[in-house]
Amino acid sequence: MPRILGVLETSLYVNDLKKSVEFYQQLFGFKNLGSGKRMAALRICENQVLLLFKRGGSVKPTNTSFGTIPPTDGEGNLHLTFAVYKSEFIDWDSLLRKMNISIESSLEWPEGGRSIYFRDPDEHLLELKTADWDSDVEFEKE
Repeated sequence: MPRILGVLETSLYVNDLKKSVEFYQQLFGFKNLGSGKRMAALRICENQVLLLFKRGGSVKPTNTSFGTIPPTDGEGNLHLTFAVYKSEFIDWDSLLRKMNISIESSLEWPEGGRSIYFRDPDEHLLELKTADWDSDVEFEKE
C-alpha cells in the first residue's frame, strides 16, 4: 500500500481574510506564501501550510493556466491543533494573555501532555498541545 507522508495543507474558512491573515501572522509568525481576494497560504512549518479561504469565495471551480481547482467552502466553527514544545507551553499561555486572546480552557491529559484552547477571529477553536495522540511522550526541543 502506498504511504501518506503527513498533512501538507489544511483549510479554514474565514469572513475577513485580511484580519485572519494578520491574526495568524502576529500570533504564530506564519509566513505568507501568497494571498489574493479569495485565499491566503501561510507556512506553518516545513511541509505544512494553512490555507485561509474567504467564505463563499471558492464555491466555483478556479481555472488556472495549469489546470482547474475544484470548488470548496466551509461553514461552522472548526477545530485545529498545533503541536508545541512542553518547555514552551507556559510561554504560549503568557503570549495569549499578553495579546488579550481569551483562553477558553486549559487541561492536562491523563495519558500525558497539556492543551490550551482559544478562538481565532472567526470563532474557530484553536488548540496548542504538547503531546502526540497515542503516546505520553511530550514534544521536546532537541
